[in-house]
Amino acid sequence: MSTPYETAILGQDDPRLGFDERDRGGLVAEDVSCWFGARKVLDRVSLDMRPKEVTALIGPSGCGKSTFLRTLNRMHELIPGASLAGRVMLDGHDIYDPVLRATDTRRRIGMVFQKPNPFPAMSIADNVLSGLKLSGMKVSNKDEIIETSLRRAGLWNEVANRLKEPGGGLSGGQQQRLCIARSLAVEPEVLLMDEPCSALDPTSTRRIEETILEIKERVTIVIVTHNMQQAQRVSDQCAFFLAAENQPGHIVESGPTDKIFNTPSDSRTEDYVTGRFG
Repeated sequence: MSTPYETAILGQDDPRLGFDERDRGGLVAEDVSCWFGARKVLDRVSLDMRPKEVTALIGPSGCGKSTFLRTLNRMHELIPGASLAGRVMLDGHDIYDPVLRATDTRRRIGMVFQKPNPFPAMSIADNVLSGLKLSGMKVSNKDEIIETSLRRAGLWNEVANRLKEPGGGLSGGQQQRLCIARSLAVEPEVLLMDEPCSALDPTSTRRIEETILEIKERVTIVIVTHNMQQAQRVSDQCAFFLAAENQPGHIVESGPTDKIFNTPSDSRTEDYVTGRFG
């Protein structure tokens, strides 16, 4: 079943509108390289991020994981002097195709940042709806969208009686789940998460992880994390990034999470996941 957004963006006759729901949200990077000015920071990264699964990007700081994540919804191009090569395919179509607007791509591929960023003076309810408003999407069932999005983000029971209160009054973990609810409200196919638990306590981290495992049935998730235990707990697939001195980041190996952590093919991967370096 296509959404009104997809019909408007893709056109009534676009074959993607007939995709099986289980196959939608497939994201594939093909030979992606990135530069900041003349400095190459990522070299020919190819990765298949399977639909309705969690792919974890792991590796030491500075190896290009977050840069790669930003290429997946066209945020890299917002940085002055930044450039890239290669392709990023969503459901078989290049998101960098000139006929597609970046804002439309970001509706389909949402982002949750390392630091929670709700609109602090805006109410909890209005925070959830803000993505819809900013993208110009009109809805008639606002209350239903608010409740459904907050439930998916695991926050409804905690805020159901506080929807008119400012989002900035929530705890850090609650604010992060509010940001997830805001992203889910626009019905994305993919959700990118850049170290979403790095500033949270263990209890809040557990709740975010529970949310990830629940929403992956509907949304493809790509998460950057430095927490090896978290990668093992929440991800189905894993990609290990590494950068040598004065050399751009690249993927050493990728595959099922169990294999990456238990029987990796490269000794550098084994050294990293076992804590010998990084």
